[in-house]
Amino acid sequence: MYRKIIMTLLMAILLIACTNDVVTNENESNNENNVPMEQNESGEVAESETNKKEKTSTQSVKKAQKLDDLTVHYMDVGQGDATLFQVKDKDETYHILYDTGDWKGNEVVPYLKDLKVDYIDIVIISHPHADHIGQLHKVLDQFDVGEVWMSSNTAQSEVYNKAVEAIVKSDADFDEPKAGDVFDIGPLQLTILHPANVTGNLNEDSISFHAQYGDISFLFTGDASKTEEKIMLENDLPIEATVLQLGHHGSNTSSDPKFVEEVNPEIAIYSAGIDNKYGHPHEEVIDLFATKDIPLYGTDTYGNIVIKTDGKTYEVDKGKKKKQKQTEKEKKKAACININDASKEELMEIIHIGDARADALIEHRPYTSVEDLSIIDGIGPGRISDIIEEGKACIEE
Repeated sequence: MYRKIIMTLLMAILLIACTNDVVTNENESNNENNVPMEQNESGEVAESETNKKEKTSTQSVKKAQKLDDLTVHYMDVGQGDATLFQVKDKDETYHILYDTGDWKGNEVVPYLKDLKVDYIDIVIISHPHADHIGQLHKVLDQFDVGEVWMSSNTAQSEVYNKAVEAIVKSDADFDEPKAGDVFDIGPLQLTILHPANVTGNLNEDSISFHAQYGDISFLFTGDASKTEEKIMLENDLPIEATVLQLGHHGSNTSSDPKFVEEVNPEIAIYSAGIDNKYGHPHEEVIDLFATKDIPLYGTDTYGNIVIKTDGKTYEVDKGKKKKQKQTEKEKKKAACININDASKEELMEIIHIGDARADALIEHRPYTSVEDLSIIDGIGPGRISDIIEEGKACIEE
């Protein structure tokens, strides 16, 4: 009898001890960060204010992920545009190419190969003019490309036709992004700013976008004009950017002062050919950025311009300033519109060459002299004289 009483007491003690252990473990499991607890005036267990702050700080650190480097290459492609984004995200590297340089050049493919690029995730063509879409067919021929983004606008040129043929032959998907579309490419976020709908005006319908990488951002507007810049300001989309690429190669048709004020860039970059025949960048645009004390760098002056950022800070590698300007002969050649291989748009810059005559000119190629243009209906001796006097049309050797 005495033995049974002793055993019963021992079992009771063990049960009480086990119950206390369970309560302690539950409290510890509810206190995820093992933060010390204290009692309030009513005796309830509460977390101290000091420990709350420490816990919040710890959670913030967990949320703030350190970004790998983003490198943005503003390529020197003469009087054209081509920009490469290289985004590193742990073991992945993403490549995004915005525009592909001028059709007369061959800079883009060698530049990409020097960087050991083997795959391009997205090629974005701002608009189908020859100085922006010019080397797309070469890029698609040399690299596997995941997607090509373009508007539905078309151009009447051999350069455009070659580009479209190359897209069709490639395995790349095709997309027509619209204003308001947002894309995450690894840690890089792209927001399309323009256009919402195409109008058929190639420059004005340039695909424009904002790229956000941590605290650093970039803005590109292709050849969009001041009117389109104002439209972008009216949309509830991100505009402010650390780095602004000037619209239309630094032309005074773009970079409206109000737009620049809202973008509020720390630096600005433009892409243009040295001593180009258009006078880009225009003096009033240069003066605007000088007045605002915003450093302005151009590929015509510095060649390739490279920006590297970790999402917090950035550095600019603008290379050595070009010292030598073009000779008069080189300037004349740069201003020349070679009637044997110029695009339709370029041919229409020649006096007396309209839409129909540009088509006829292309059909009768090649020519041995500018005087041979007399074969085109409506181009007589008087107009040949005007064309020669203007000095734009030429035959390159």
